[in-house]
Amino acid sequence: HSVNLGGRTLNYTVTAGTMPIRTDTGELEANMFYIAYTADPDPGRARPLTFSFNGGPGSSSVWLHLGALGPKRVQMNDDGSLPPAPYKLVDNPYTWLDQTDLVFIDPVGTGFSRAARPDQARKFFSVEGDIQSVGEFIRLYLTRSKRWTSPLFLAGESYGTTRAAGLSGHLIDRGIALNGIMLISTVLNFQTIRFTKGNDLPYILFLPSYTAAAWYHKKLEPGLQADLTEALRAAEKFASDEYPNALAKGDRLTGAERDAIATKLASLTGLSKSYVDSADLRIEIFAFIKELLRDRKQVVGRLDSRISGVDVDRRGTSETPDFDPSLTAIRPPYTAAFNQYVRNDLGYSSDLTYHILGGGIGQWNWGDQNGFADTSEALRQAFAKNPFMKLYIGFGYYDLATPYFAAQYTLTHMGLPEPALKNITERYYEAGHMYYVHLESLKKLKKDVDEFIRTAIPNPESDGNSGNSIGKQQPKR
Repeated sequence: HSVNLGGRTLNYTVTAGTMPIRTDTGELEANMFYIAYTADPDPGRARPLTFSFNGGPGSSSVWLHLGALGPKRVQMNDDGSLPPAPYKLVDNPYTWLDQTDLVFIDPVGTGFSRAARPDQARKFFSVEGDIQSVGEFIRLYLTRSKRWTSPLFLAGESYGTTRAAGLSGHLIDRGIALNGIMLISTVLNFQTIRFTKGNDLPYILFLPSYTAAAWYHKKLEPGLQADLTEALRAAEKFASDEYPNALAKGDRLTGAERDAIATKLASLTGLSKSYVDSADLRIEIFAFIKELLRDRKQVVGRLDSRISGVDVDRRGTSETPDFDPSLTAIRPPYTAAFNQYVRNDLGYSSDLTYHILGGGIGQWNWGDQNGFADTSEALRQAFAKNPFMKLYIGFGYYDLATPYFAAQYTLTHMGLPEPALKNITERYYEAGHMYYVHLESLKKLKKDVDEFIRTAIPNPESDGNSGNSIGKQQPKR
């Protein structure tokens, strides 16, 4: 195949197939579907290799594949909203393939990947089982394609970032060191995003993203509506100081203190003071999605709060939304385009349903970490064992699924040493969870990742004594 990259042609080979996953005794446990892209060899360069996957858990790899990384992309409206059918694929001039070969992995229960027998599936539907099976896939792919000495990267989105962090520790213990990890819309510690009784962290950490959504839909007061950056700074400051102190007081909060906090919360969320007070100063994500544009009889998207839709609830009396307009904007185009592409352009024949998102996995086992999965410790250990590893983290301001402030909180509570902090690159985008569906953010992502990959691969002339000898980058917005 070939792709036009703004005046130059990149030729490449595509492989679509399945990888058998077996027990130590050779028993077949699963077949994992993948699509691999290999650019025509450059005799003067050892090409990097990137393994990519999405999240859920229960999502196929189609979103990163046909949204940002691959040589073809689903054509959306430039702002990422739903275009009219029929949907189509176009050349992606912002593909990562000019920098790295790509392998898109569908974990068991997603895409065409299936357990060998129904009774074996449960093993894969867990935090540890998922990491182990994807790790085994990577080992097998390196072996079969003879790529053990290629510069290696992982790219994950959403739960795929949870998986990537876990894999970083899993792989280094098996002799597979990564040059870099690209995390897109990150969650490593689920305590930061799970709204459960007794856990106040999400109410605090979602607040700046609520402010971004309210700003976009012009629901803030004039002083905050003037500038997004200033509005976010105000929300971050409140969420770092007054707000957590107030929630920690519980019933000891005085009437005057409660009134002041409710007033501030209302100003930062675009919600009424009476609603904030009735919610006990704690705004749950789906309540916010429903309430922000209730006066317009609309709901905003969880994946991308820029996207709004007509509320299915005609009377507007329910407390939670019936659907996510930002998900319904992307699911039909990606479903149609992928099924046509894999069966027609790539010639992969199967009557199986390709599980785009959900439908293929059973109940997920989140482990015994008080109900909150957390792979940040595996990432910390990977940094300790591989001081040369680099980390890129991308955040969408309008992401209400994995808010940027929650991911920042996790990073600042990992206990990383100074050298590791210098290996982290943070980038921000004015879009949502899948910020690459927004054309301007896709262009920025390409530029940011190209720079990151270059800094993560050692210069042959370097003495190799420093993990930061090439292209040192300080964390910045």
